[in-house]
Amino acid sequence: MSPSAIATPPVSDTPLGASGPLYRDGLKEKPKVEMPKASDLGIPTFDDPYEKREYLKKRQVLAFRIFAKYGFDDGVAGHITVRDPVDPTSFWLNPFGKAWAHMTVDDLILVNKDGKVVDGGPNRLVNAAGKALPEMATTTCSRLTLWNTAYAIHHEVHEARPDANCVAHSHSVYGKAFSALGRNLDMITQDSCAFHNDVALYASKGIVLDAEEGRAIATALGSRKAAILQNHGLITCGGSIESCIFWYLALERSCQAQLLADAAAAGRAEQTIKISEEDAAYTYKTVGSEIAGWFSARPVFEVAEADMARG
Repeated sequence: MSPSAIATPPVSDTPLGASGPLYRDGLKEKPKVEMPKASDLGIPTFDDPYEKREYLKKRQVLAFRIFAKYGFDDGVAGHITVRDPVDPTSFWLNPFGKAWAHMTVDDLILVNKDGKVVDGGPNRLVNAAGKALPEMATTTCSRLTLWNTAYAIHHEVHEARPDANCVAHSHSVYGKAFSALGRNLDMITQDSCAFHNDVALYASKGIVLDAEEGRAIATALGSRKAAILQNHGLITCGGSIESCIFWYLALERSCQAQLLADAAAAGRAEQTIKISEEDAAYTYKTVGSEIAGWFSARPVFEVAEADMARG
């Protein structure tokens, strides 16, 4: 193709702030943001909650494998929980100590609102925040209930947020490094604008082992899609598994980008350039919605599905 065949949209020569067009094609105002409808994107719907349960468990397994591929599996730390469509007061999660890269549908366990495992695989190592130790003397290893933070955090978030059907938490490297700074995310990239006024900063008090700390995290999260847990890591939630997982990926990358940008700017005794409030809010409408999160995760889940099929 010759250079003359490449069409370049005209850009106004009028300086910013002067009267006249400010955007390409002579527009004086930014185009209105219109997101596609869920029906247009092929988001699956179910009449049978049991059928939906099986579908969600398969997507949850893919979510664990995605996290493993990105290196978010740090020992036994971290969890991805999914609200059960049959009993919305319960949620599915990973058994404590199971490798995320090898997670299968048969491994997932169902925990009710009281922290009791009521269904799922043979490995039922999970928290119940205080019910663990007395059971250790009388229960076989495969049925132990141990301390960890899954129930303490995730139950409280699911309880406080009926819209949060999936909650993800991990100790990913850039997230926990950024969390040690005790500051919130700056709007310095288009991707970070997905979290414009939509990520909380929470001053953690150490390992979460009780409901009180879990409630404090849920309160700090509020109606936002994510929170930075100081000296701890990241947590995200979504109306779907896909959106929740994409928000986690995006937040981790945004933390990485800011760490790099801040370091580069400091080396030159400069400051990073921040996106204006108006532009950040406008960008958020496009990249920060629930539908945007679900759609953005499609390629990631497609790759994970293909990888799993290959074994």
